[in-house]
Amino acid sequence: MKSNYLIDNATIVNENTILKGCVLIINGFIHDILPQNNLSETYLRENNITRIDANCKILIPGVIDDQVHFREPGLTYKGDIESESAAAVAGGVTSYMEMPNTVPNTISIELLEEKYQLAKQKSRANFSFYLGATNNNIDEINNFDPSQNAGIKVFLGASTGNMMVNNSLALEKIFSTPFLIAIHSEDEMIIQKNAAIFRERYGENVPISSHPLIRSEESCYVSTQKAVNLAKKFNTRLHVLHISTARELDLLKSTLPLEEKKITSEVCVHHLWFNDSAYETLGTKVKWNPAIKTENDRQALFNAIIDGTIDIVATDHAPHTLEEKMQTYFKAPSGGTLVQHSLLAMLEFYHNKKLSLEKIVDLMCHKPAVCFKVEKRGYIRKNYYADMVLIDMNIPTKVDKDSLLYKCKWSPFEGQTFNSKIACTFVNGQIAYNGKKVQSEIRGKRLTFNN
Repeated sequence: MKSNYLIDNATIVNENTILKGCVLIINGFIHDILPQNNLSETYLRENNITRIDANCKILIPGVIDDQVHFREPGLTYKGDIESESAAAVAGGVTSYMEMPNTVPNTISIELLEEKYQLAKQKSRANFSFYLGATNNNIDEINNFDPSQNAGIKVFLGASTGNMMVNNSLALEKIFSTPFLIAIHSEDEMIIQKNAAIFRERYGENVPISSHPLIRSEESCYVSTQKAVNLAKKFNTRLHVLHISTARELDLLKSTLPLEEKKITSEVCVHHLWFNDSAYETLGTKVKWNPAIKTENDRQALFNAIIDGTIDIVATDHAPHTLEEKMQTYFKAPSGGTLVQHSLLAMLEFYHNKKLSLEKIVDLMCHKPAVCFKVEKRGYIRKNYYADMVLIDMNIPTKVDKDSLLYKCKWSPFEGQTFNSKIACTFVNGQIAYNGKKVQSEIRGKRLTFNN
């Protein structure tokens, strides 16, 4: 039986407002939002409602992360749906959309449904998956159901397995479909040319600081420009993942509201938090694709989330073992762990007076729901699923190895102390994380979409 809750005395941040009030959760849904608790103890008792005194803590909708890699199936020694979704709910992420570069690659409807069955059994958070595109799986793409899945993922740069789409005719067929196309945007020819230059210069001992020169601004811009031109040609619903350069932003400017945009974009927390000076101290731990780049790029990306050029903030959470990451430049895989601290990292920008709470909620909760047309999530509204996060803005969180829930047990944030703490995470109205422990019996639901 599901528990019912009254979250009392909360500071609710939702839909660009901050108000004191209470949220009543019945059978997994938000039943009512009240300015104050006028429910009698008799009513609470008769309806099996547990009162939670929020004590003025911040209450926000659950974070929706539109880009994660949880490594299952086939790469579960790095992470799996259970471990990484547990880290997600401990970080206030209540819904995620997971990528297809697993082993085998998720490039058929059959393999896609197999992942849903795994998630149904194991996931602590709500879930959806992308179908991966290849040069020759257009028949699978044409059988895609957009009401039941996040979108089609297109790798314009190399990834795990045979997923890079570099055939122009295949790209045109993919971009002419009516589905949301999410892209990893880097030009592989430019990258390989740059890599050859640096390999000639350094052999296998290429310094990690060369990463943004190999996976360069030009590689990102040329690829994104190509994708945007294709999207305009075919009127495609295009979503550009992990924007990393200032130069790309001119390709994304629009005066349209998000609901009307055909071309949208995302920036990841690490591209807002780090610049290329981090390579000196963190080395391959901050090796991501696309690469973190200059301080000018970081600041331009930050300004772009403020003015609305970039729509969503997410993570690209992608665990690898520490042993893998500590290899030489070409051998060390790209990707890092972020879902347990992405919300706390963004809240630091509030503490530093750079972003409002309302803006953070918009970027991480509301806009992902709008962009992907997620049904009944992303807002604190009556009759929506009760995905919510209580945050204590006055209790710090120290990131250390012992507190990490990732299977790989490392984070680029180790040693960092954030000024806030996740006090409680609700997934479908149930307490999935109580501020100390992830509740092992809670499972998320498959996301659905208004497409």
